[in-house]
Amino acid sequence: MTLPAKATHRRTRAHNEALVLRAVYDYAPLSRADIARLTGLTRTTVSEVVGGLLDDGLVREIGRGRSRGGKAPILLEVVEDARHVVGLDLGEQRFVGALVNLRGTVRVSRSVDVEDLDGDEALAAVYRLVDELVAASPRQPLGIGVGTPGLVESTTGTIRWAVNLDWQNLPLGSLLRDRYGLPVRIVNDSQAAAYAEYLFAAGPRVPNLVAIKVGRGIGAGIVLGGELYQGDAFGAGEVGHVRLVDDGEACRCGRTGCLETVASSRAVLARAARLAAAHPDSPLHRAAAEGSLSLETLVAALDAGDPLARAVVEEAGRALGRGVAAVVATLNVRRIVLLGALAVLGEPWLEAVRGEVARSALGPLVAETEIVLGRSSSDIVVLGSSALVLSREVGLSLLGLGAAGRE
Repeated sequence: MTLPAKATHRRTRAHNEALVLRAVYDYAPLSRADIARLTGLTRTTVSEVVGGLLDDGLVREIGRGRSRGGKAPILLEVVEDARHVVGLDLGEQRFVGALVNLRGTVRVSRSVDVEDLDGDEALAAVYRLVDELVAASPRQPLGIGVGTPGLVESTTGTIRWAVNLDWQNLPLGSLLRDRYGLPVRIVNDSQAAAYAEYLFAAGPRVPNLVAIKVGRGIGAGIVLGGELYQGDAFGAGEVGHVRLVDDGEACRCGRTGCLETVASSRAVLARAARLAAAHPDSPLHRAAAEGSLSLETLVAALDAGDPLARAVVEEAGRALGRGVAAVVATLNVRRIVLLGALAVLGEPWLEAVRGEVARSALGPLVAETEIVLGRSSSDIVVLGSSALVLSREVGLSLLGLGAAGRE
């Protein structure tokens, strides 16, 4: 089908705007000539696009750079607070929301305890958070991003199943769009975390990565070619419910022996409590007896050199490593990021994961795979859900800036 000329022109202009903005976003400060070299666009096209971005307040001129023999070029950078996004993390015990700027900086944050809420009460808590954040925004937000546990049909924004919130087939995307009149992106929380690791990476951005979020549950987010991969039924990355142990413990999904039953934070603490009962010399023994055993006490015991704490942590790391090995073998993605609550266990846990991957996956693939700890920020899902809105609304997901743009 041939597009009408106006539609073609509109799409071409949008494509060029995204290319230019992405160049400034990734490489600022830089000049119009620098942008032309990076994008392959003509200097005339770049000047026209930059003029529009200046008028929109998305970029600004910040003075002149070094002269290369002629007139010193004017340098550009992104205006970080030119736009904001409402990002939400609908966690199992607490809903967190924030206003996030173009650089992934949280400007306003709100939260609500939802441990005893589900169904309509939980939905009302979502509305309260968004109401507060929209009211706090200096201008209309670009959109609303939501990261939630469970299965999410992202094309429609329908939460197919979130057991902790008693939501089944909830059309949250439509409800939010109708209420606020804003674009909405809804994804699984692990997928959101992966996109935050991709877009807001501190170092050079890689096109492919897997982020595995390990907390009360376990899930993976997959970014391929700079785009979030969700699978044919939006369930890609549900590694926490792969059966790992024959005759294992009951899982929340209704089966037994899933990865979550041996490698999640709940499983780790339960295992520590059982073992501590037979080790009165361990600091974990007293914490378990007093009912105060937590990840913090486990980390403190680990740092103090307690052998029981190290055994528990390494066992959990090896269990997770078997799941990670399957990811390495299936996707051959060279960067795997571990994040979530259990990441506080640090290097002993990470080394146990790496060691099990090395024992369980094909050697040449393991040698090319980097397994690292991700951001420690508790806002990772908020940032990721916001990043997905930014990628769609202002084109920050484009790759290949060295390739020629369209004129």
